[in-house]
Amino acid sequence: MSTTSTHDPRRARPMPTDPTPLLEQVQYLLCDADGNLFPSEEPAFEASVEVTNAFLAEIGSPQRFTAGELRLASTGMNFRTTALRLAAEAGVTDVDVEPWVVEEKRAVSAHLAGTLRPHGPTSEALTLLAAHVPLAAVSSSALARLAGCFTATDLDELIPADRRFSAEDSLPTPISKPDPAVYLHACATLGIAPETGLAVEDSVVGVRSAVAAGCPTIGNLLFVQAAERADRAAALEAAGVLAVVDSWQGVADLLLPALARREARRDHALTGATR
Repeated sequence: MSTTSTHDPRRARPMPTDPTPLLEQVQYLLCDADGNLFPSEEPAFEASVEVTNAFLAEIGSPQRFTAGELRLASTGMNFRTTALRLAAEAGVTDVDVEPWVVEEKRAVSAHLAGTLRPHGPTSEALTLLAAHVPLAAVSSSALARLAGCFTATDLDELIPADRRFSAEDSLPTPISKPDPAVYLHACATLGIAPETGLAVEDSVVGVRSAVAAGCPTIGNLLFVQAAERADRAAALEAAGVLAVVDSWQGVADLLLPALARREARRDHALTGATR
């Protein structure tokens, strides 16, 4: 299976009204990281905006952002994609963004490692889920940034480093969401068909990536700002999620009964076979 692709909206398929059959075949829970496993997006943009504005000044663009404006403009995309888009909008096509990618990664990783803290309800729900289905992370962010975030939030044991996939570092060529490449790569590496990997995403860009790869997807509003929740929920539904929840316990409430039904059928089949 190829793990690089050009995003094709025609690959996105509408999700069924009844998600039960898809949930019953789940083999892995594929978790977006930023803004989903931990509230990293706001503090990340506090650090990223300084690098972004310095980059814009360097290329001669008059555009500048606040942290909040940059978050709304680039949620779900990595810095490389954002920088190239901003350069193109400024009419600059010949620019080396790689030194800026390195600097932004350093600044944001350091800030997040010192800012994030464990979130008890999320840890509890993820621990409950992990007892029934393995967890993996599928992110646009760099692996070094993810490492600091997972350690700061005490999630290292639930999603170890060998089950973290980055659109920035894990692919032969970095390709940010909404391209489905990182989800296809994660599924191929884990040895599962995309339809058996349940994605959980907080952003529309992330949902488009997962759905285009063929992964059933749940939208999670846990760390979405209250004023943005209604619009975000509607946008996530339009992008093709099975359901929208407001916590990881909400994910557990949807998934675990389906897995229990699957196990009950298996036990019944085994019992019948031994009679």
